Amino acid sequence: MAISYEWDVSNVDTYPSHTDSQDPANTESDVVYNVHWRLKGTDDTNVDFTDSEGNDVYYSADVYGSIGLDVSDLSSFTSFADLAVADVQAWVEAAMGADQVQEHKDSIDAQIAAKINPTSVSRVIGS
Repeated sequence: MAISYEWDVSNVDTYPSHTDSQDPANTESDVVYNVHWRLKGTDDTNVDFTDSEGNDVYYSADVYGSIGLDVSDLSSFTSFADLAVADVQAWVEAAMGADQVQEHKDSIDAQIAAKINPTSVSRVIGS
């Protein structure tokens, strides 16, 4: 099973204006303090089904949540207009820590494995 992972970190919550706790204090606008994230894994070696246009659709699973960011020091602040998805993804991964990121990937792997080799299948009688 070869699983690739893709982050979606495009939805964020911001403070219109925020002053940090440094001395001297830094005040900035549109400070990202919370990120709504989704981590999707796709197994590109096992086809789940073929869509109506003949395209293969691969098994996938995802996990999602939100995570707060430390905004107590804005001395290296990046303005909202200059933010890139890669910046926010790095913040999310740093806030989670490597162990939690790996736990999420392990969960996705297990979900995909269960889809490929289910231990239980729902059926309808009389159909």
